[in-house]
Amino acid sequence: MRSEYCGLVTEALLGQTVTLCGWVNRRRDHGGVIFVDVRDREGYVQVVCDPDRADMFARAEGLRNEFCIQVRGLVRARPEGTTNDNLRSGKVEVLCHELTVLNPSVTPPFQLDDDNLSETTRLTHRVLDLRRPYMQNNLRLRYRVAMEVRKFLDANGFIDIETPMLTKSTPEGARDYLVPSRVHDGHFFALPQSPQLFKQLLMVAGYDRYYQITKCFRDEDLRADRQPEFTQIDIETSFMEEEDIRALTQAMTTTVFRNALGVELGEFPVMPYSEAMHRYGSDKPDLRVKMEFTEVTDLMADVDFKVFSGAANSKGGRVVALRVPGGARDVGGLSRSEIDAYTEFVKIYGAKGLAYIKVNEAAAGAGDKAARWPGLQSPIVKNLHDRALAGVLERTGARDGDLLFFGADKAKIVNDAIGALRVKIGHSEFGRSNGLFEAGWKPLWVVDFPMFEFDEEAQRYTATHHPFTAPKDGHEDWMVSAPEKCLSKGYDMVLNGWEMGGGSVRIHRADVQKKVFDALKITPEDAQLKFGFLLDALQYGAPPHGGLAFGLDRIVTLMTGAESIRDVIAFPKTQRAQCLLTNAPSPVDEKQLRELHIRLRTPAAA
Repeated sequence: MRSEYCGLVTEALLGQTVTLCGWVNRRRDHGGVIFVDVRDREGYVQVVCDPDRADMFARAEGLRNEFCIQVRGLVRARPEGTTNDNLRSGKVEVLCHELTVLNPSVTPPFQLDDDNLSETTRLTHRVLDLRRPYMQNNLRLRYRVAMEVRKFLDANGFIDIETPMLTKSTPEGARDYLVPSRVHDGHFFALPQSPQLFKQLLMVAGYDRYYQITKCFRDEDLRADRQPEFTQIDIETSFMEEEDIRALTQAMTTTVFRNALGVELGEFPVMPYSEAMHRYGSDKPDLRVKMEFTEVTDLMADVDFKVFSGAANSKGGRVVALRVPGGARDVGGLSRSEIDAYTEFVKIYGAKGLAYIKVNEAAAGAGDKAARWPGLQSPIVKNLHDRALAGVLERTGARDGDLLFFGADKAKIVNDAIGALRVKIGHSEFGRSNGLFEAGWKPLWVVDFPMFEFDEEAQRYTATHHPFTAPKDGHEDWMVSAPEKCLSKGYDMVLNGWEMGGGSVRIHRADVQKKVFDALKITPEDAQLKFGFLLDALQYGAPPHGGLAFGLDRIVTLMTGAESIRDVIAFPKTQRAQCLLTNAPSPVDEKQLRELHIRLRTPAAA
């Protein structure tokens, strides 16, 4: 039906007759000559309809946006002064000889070139949204990324093996999506949160280099970088150390970015988890932001300001300073309204407020009682003794015109709140114009994660990654006696503040696995009930193995610069886990429920 794609009609085809198929992007009537911009997946081309051919011209007059048409015509150069350098086809046009309306269209609910569409409108009319060049480019990039991954892994001896979608419900951190069994009354399958257990079984079975680009499902609260169903690049390999796995997957990532996007990622620094939290308050720090935490907990232990001293003396408390260079300048600094807005912002993360000091003259030092530290401007200065103020200025390296923000609370609240503040200021117009943000690609490996996290509500330890992550050599005996000291052979790949992928070396010995279950207070009976098939397999000469899983959606989102992973998924869900296109989830009829032996209870009855 066509000889060329619209967007690929160039000067190379001058003088040739081409047949094109596509959609009417815009129709313009210029004094008896009709111009039609025709669009397909490769781009646009301008079609000219002269009134000399009456039948064809009459059909052109009836064209409207999104009509699906076929055009046959002569490729000719555009008149001088009318070329469009933004299009590959911008130097030519097609003089229409024949025009066929393959299918008319009702009036679209929006113009496809409207950049101010609400997400609700886009997701409700997703089919039309997917026609937009923005979405076409995103999904084609996603395809190239997946192909580059497959090519790299194939060249390195990996094979693609599918694992089940209907499986056993196991505790892996998030809530499972359950699927009732019609055949087995009262029993349920679960959709996999990841292929974790099956890929370990494949290692035991001798398939030493496995990968899969697969769907995973987690019934959890959503945000911009989460979906109830997401796509994972899942990789597992045997007889490789932690450093070998990182080297392999780093090479894959750099190859994918080079070939799919034309970008060189450069070096990948390696940073322990403890250092990342100490310097940035995050295990996925955005290294493009040129600000770091300064630890001042010890300086605040005996100050009169109870917010600081209380946090400094409490178990698990932390006090940090964040230096904002130039933030206190009279001209070009942060305004009071901006500081107030940041105060409200950190409250989202549990902070009660945001203390600050404006450093007007760092060298002024301590003065008399009537003018203590005249170079510092803040309500909290009077409640901090000289040693604390001098220590803060020295450690932060504060200079005239700088602004110091402080976080004081439980470590998690401080890390979350001031970590988010650091990123927000860095990405702001102020941050970019004052050299606090460096554009580009900043990859990073974060390693040596804690094996366990203490759950205050449950009063027990939980696995930081999952219960099959191997401990660092020599840490096995701490798992019961001092679990807080245990580090794991876990690692995350971070890029520009996003966790692109994470993994670990797995436990391959039953005795070590038992120690982890003991630390997590999982009884032998519970372990056998939930993970018996894996534990049984580990008894048959399981090899040392490990791997890493990447979020394909996140990788492509980073590459495109999109604000949400929904912009790189063909048919995503909303933040309420709904599909506005199909109105899913939706009720089902009583007959289906009876077949599944399910009776619904009203919320009141529940």
